Amino acid sequence: MTRKIIALVLALVICLGFAACSGESDSSTLRVAMECAYAPYNWTQGDSSNGAVKIADSSDYAYGYDVMMAKLIAESMGKDLEIVKLDWDSLVPAVDSGTVDMVIAGQSITSERLEVVDFSDPYYYASIVTLVKADSKYASAASVADLAGATCTSQLGTIWYDICLPQIPDANILTAQETAPAMLVALEAGTVDLVVTDMPTAMAAVAVYSDFVILDFSGTPGEFEVSDEEINLGISVQKGNTELLDAINSVLSTLTTDDYERMMQEAISVQPLSE
Repeated sequence: MTRKIIALVLALVICLGFAACSGESDSSTLRVAMECAYAPYNWTQGDSSNGAVKIADSSDYAYGYDVMMAKLIAESMGKDLEIVKLDWDSLVPAVDSGTVDMVIAGQSITSERLEVVDFSDPYYYASIVTLVKADSKYASAASVADLAGATCTSQLGTIWYDICLPQIPDANILTAQETAPAMLVALEAGTVDLVVTDMPTAMAAVAVYSDFVILDFSGTPGEFEVSDEEINLGISVQKGNTELLDAINSVLSTLTTDDYERMMQEAISVQPLSE
């Protein structure tokens, strides 16, 4: 009998050890991944001002539109919120593997991503714009065609780089930048004539870089050609996790367009002056 008890105890220890090593999160904690480097959606700061949330395994904090949304979802579920900082290319694999519960990071709801993860209803609609310097020869452009021949870049793994830049006639497309701040630095340094991004990112950029100008061709014959799936932003969860998806959509259903814009404007107003 004693040996059987010992065997059972050992088996239990092994099982608990395996669970601990598997990376599964505490059921009382909601683990949300984002870059923490993509203002105004998310960024890193040194303190908890404005309601920022501490980043896991770091002394820094995260804030921005995505953190605001994560806080609403965690509160509605009665869970503690933990922000996990990952680079852009690691976000989908992290939620796919279950390392994190969800990703809130300005992700477009594309068919390619939907093959790997499930998405919530849109939590923001991000129109596509172009950023140039005020003294650029492209500052008066009124269409994508007017950007012909420009040297340009954007962020790696985004529709801005993969879908939009190739639409510019004779564009000299440079290597994609790892982060949104990096592409803005490239524009400020004069390495490129322009970058393509979404409106919130552009609005945040012009608040920091006074010599940047936003070119918005939306709603005109000369706009970038993108589908709704490419500009609707969603929250991704592991495939088949309908319970979590329903919880997220329940929160989103209580928010209006005015709520989304108010939150985004708040994020833009308190973003750090540099990333």
